[in-house]
Amino acid sequence: MAKVTMADVAKEAGVSKSTVSQFLNKRYEYMGEDTKRKVDEAIKRLGYQPNYLARSLKQKRTSMIGIIVANIMHRLSTEVSRSIEDYCHEHDMQAILCNADDNPEKERKYIEVLRAKQVDGLIIFPTGQNMDLYENMIKEGYPVVFMDRKVEGLKANTVVAANSEATVEAVSHFISNGHKRIAIATQPLSISPRVDRLHGYKQALIEAEIPLRQEYMIHTEIKNMQEELEKLFSLKQPPTALFAGNDLAFLEVLEFFNGKRLKIGKDVALIVFDNIPFAHLAETPVTTIAQPAHEMGQQAAELLLKQIDDEVQDVQEYVFPCELLIRESSRRKVE
Repeated sequence: MAKVTMADVAKEAGVSKSTVSQFLNKRYEYMGEDTKRKVDEAIKRLGYQPNYLARSLKQKRTSMIGIIVANIMHRLSTEVSRSIEDYCHEHDMQAILCNADDNPEKERKYIEVLRAKQVDGLIIFPTGQNMDLYENMIKEGYPVVFMDRKVEGLKANTVVAANSEATVEAVSHFISNGHKRIAIATQPLSISPRVDRLHGYKQALIEAEIPLRQEYMIHTEIKNMQEELEKLFSLKQPPTALFAGNDLAFLEVLEFFNGKRLKIGKDVALIVFDNIPFAHLAETPVTTIAQPAHEMGQQAAELLLKQIDDEVQDVQEYVFPCELLIRESSRRKVE
């Protein structure tokens, strides 16, 4: 059976090939509803399948973007990626998702491979360790948006959460309930969200005239978190409140508390940065900081597609406020 061509569709619908081409490319400005209906019905009757490769070569676009997440294990990464994919689907774009595992070499490889596949643009949760690639893309005018993490010294289109401000609010909540021995547990300070959260933690304590204690500040690899928590809660004056810097740190804290039979909210007040899906269902519902993942993903996708369409000239940074969801884990007041 001969392959159905655009000319066949045009003949079946009683229109020109250029009209069919305009329909396939969704250029409906000068096309009446009756014409659109005829072309659509002809395509369905004949079972016509457009040659997307030929179209992409002609248009010099593939209608595909790449998403490179630093760590797919983080809930924010999956929620933002889903939001980006939804936006792309609504705009007839496809998204390719890659997980760099916070590994600069994997990130480099994915950037190079996706660009070789001629994706129209990239949304990257950057490791921060491939400055040459980042700078080259920006110099070339290649469409790229950085998500969740700022890269120091790089002027680029970026979408992030208000990490410092949200942490100030969380720690201030502890302080308002009488806590003075407040600790923070997070991963190494190698990326901007962790740095900003530590800055917010310190700022809240300084504003309340509570001395900063280095032994209350954990920033270590996940594999070492249990050991550091053991040291923290073996102090003569252990903390009465703990701020977990993200969902992975929270899981380590939860395991440690269970092992030590420490009761969340009773023995230690707890707040987690990340809106853990089961937080409100826990035996003691956990206070969390919710990042607007859906809105952040939509904004990143919109910004990238505008770059692809040459509608964005100036570099823009979007900072999204977070929401402190107060639950039982942090409500109890101390004397």
